[in-house]
Amino acid sequence: MPGPGPHLMYAMSTGVALTTLTNGRFSPHHTLIYTVNSFFGPDIGSFTEWLASLVGGFGFDFGSELADAIHHPFYYVIILGLPLCILYSWLSRLFLLHKLLDSFPPVPLTKLQCILLVSAGSFSHFFLDHLFEENGHSSMYTWVLSTGWWEGRAPINPDAVVVVGALCIGLLAGFIYINRVKPPKPINKQSPIESLKLIIIIASLYCFWCASQIYLVDPRRAAVGEEADLGVIMFLATYFFFPHFLCILSMHTRGYDGLQLPK
Repeated sequence: MPGPGPHLMYAMSTGVALTTLTNGRFSPHHTLIYTVNSFFGPDIGSFTEWLASLVGGFGFDFGSELADAIHHPFYYVIILGLPLCILYSWLSRLFLLHKLLDSFPPVPLTKLQCILLVSAGSFSHFFLDHLFEENGHSSMYTWVLSTGWWEGRAPINPDAVVVVGALCIGLLAGFIYINRVKPPKPINKQSPIESLKLIIIIASLYCFWCASQIYLVDPRRAAVGEEADLGVIMFLATYFFFPHFLCILSMHTRGYDGLQLPK
């Protein structure tokens, strides 16, 4: 399982990149909260277990149960999300008042922004955990690999070639059409949104095809040769793209009705 270093460096590098790309809208406050929850967040249960072990008996059993419950991408947010978002929002205001951490503009994070960052940190935590824990035999990683074909050389099914080829061509052709050269006019800010919709549609159809061949057809067929495409797409969507989407979403809420703190 990755330790403090990988978790912290992965999340902080992401935060710094978002700060650069957004000209500071993803502020150091965003980055700090996202980074802390990407490491210490779901693993806080292990620390609680250690403290409870000092008591022994019931304390250790309670700490162990709490550690198992919190070390989960959803349960961590459900159990600790509300108190943490209140705490982080208060700390953000405190940091600004005492000039401990800068922000652009100098507005503390709202509770909504904080809960989004707590959730993003939790999912990013498990992006590394599922890949590099339990000697490569975690339940999630095992499921991802199970969506591939490992029974010798995968057969080449003509219908699979047609369906997968059509979806991939549709993705590339649709992207070119959306971002085609247009008559001179203001920059079309809808193009990235339309491109994202296209990706989601193609990904959904791609996953439906793979799932139908794996779980609906009897006997099971190779959906895309030997590749575990269904597991890979679902894993990346849940633990890579979704937390980054939450980070981006956390920039589009207003802090304290847009009022800046007094200097």
